[in-house]
Amino acid sequence: MRPGTLDTSDRPLVLIWELTQACGLACDHCRADAQPNRHPDELSTAAGKQLLEDAAEFGDGQLVVLSGGDPLVRDDVEELIAYGDDLGLRMTITPSGTGSLTADRIQAMADAGLKRMAVSIDGASPERHDDFRGETGSFEETIRAVDDARAAGLPVQVNTTVCRETVDELPEIRDLLREIGAVMWSVFFLVPVGRGRILEPIEPDEADAVMAWLDEVSDEEPFGVKTTEAPHYRRVSMQRRRREQEESADGTRDASGGEENPGIKRRGGIVAGDGFAFVSHTGEVFPSGFLPESAGNVRDRPIHEIYRDSELFRSLRDRDELTGKCGACEYRNLCGGSRSRAFATTGDPFASDPLCPYVPEGYDGPLPWDGNEFASAD
Repeated sequence: MRPGTLDTSDRPLVLIWELTQACGLACDHCRADAQPNRHPDELSTAAGKQLLEDAAEFGDGQLVVLSGGDPLVRDDVEELIAYGDDLGLRMTITPSGTGSLTADRIQAMADAGLKRMAVSIDGASPERHDDFRGETGSFEETIRAVDDARAAGLPVQVNTTVCRETVDELPEIRDLLREIGAVMWSVFFLVPVGRGRILEPIEPDEADAVMAWLDEVSDEEPFGVKTTEAPHYRRVSMQRRRREQEESADGTRDASGGEENPGIKRRGGIVAGDGFAFVSHTGEVFPSGFLPESAGNVRDRPIHEIYRDSELFRSLRDRDELTGKCGACEYRNLCGGSRSRAFATTGDPFASDPLCPYVPEGYDGPLPWDGNEFASAD
């Protein structure tokens, strides 16, 4: 177990349950390639309650995120939240920004024991956001839902996708988060799966620059900042803070803080399968929703057993299994690279993350640029 971190061999920091893939939106980045209608083989209410009972075996306070599609397509959401809350789980939800997210529904979820609600904002204006989400009025519905959540006493997290289409919106989205009182900004760096395959990712050097900017934002804003599918944010932050310490020691400037970002300490090394697990709408267990390689089904085996004992999850927790420059990197235990992006671009979850521009000193092997590892470091 790494000092100051969760024992990720025993339990995930985040367990996501995709209640359904049904959704009224057609977002450009959708991992699930969501459809209008529910799948007939979705986990039933009874099967879902069994899943929550098994999740409680991870220990008190296990974080469970109810996602979709649009989870509010189901009419048992409040019942599931209350059941999980009674089991000692921290129940949260990521609904779609549609008319299903009414003030009454939000209040009902809060009354059932919901601890946090996350909404997606991918543009700072209605035009930019609605175009990305594929639904006119989605921005207004989302902002209205944020107000309703705050009125119900629910903390609100905002999720934002980073790709070529949205990257220039980030500064204005930051300002918007401050205005609406968000408690957390979760910034997702595009993985080319589902509908996201048609979107253009930003370049590796630009990704590092965005992460350095986000690290500054985390120091300056009242809300927290975390990244999704961008674990090298931890490397970028560590390098930035080391530079500040060195400059402070040279008397050139005052360091903003010599210790690691508390969020980095808490999430050190968390990647798909290592501190993270995803249960699909039909019960398949994946290391991440963006790494659709099944390790089993919760109908056949409890989630805590699959997470702890399956060969796939155990391998993903062994950083010595990494190949290419990720395997040679001195930051592999802090970072580990996006296993989902490696899988999406090479078919190998242990390959290098093509979004990371960092090349370890002395490494002269293949590089993952353009989604492959055929280019030489020379």
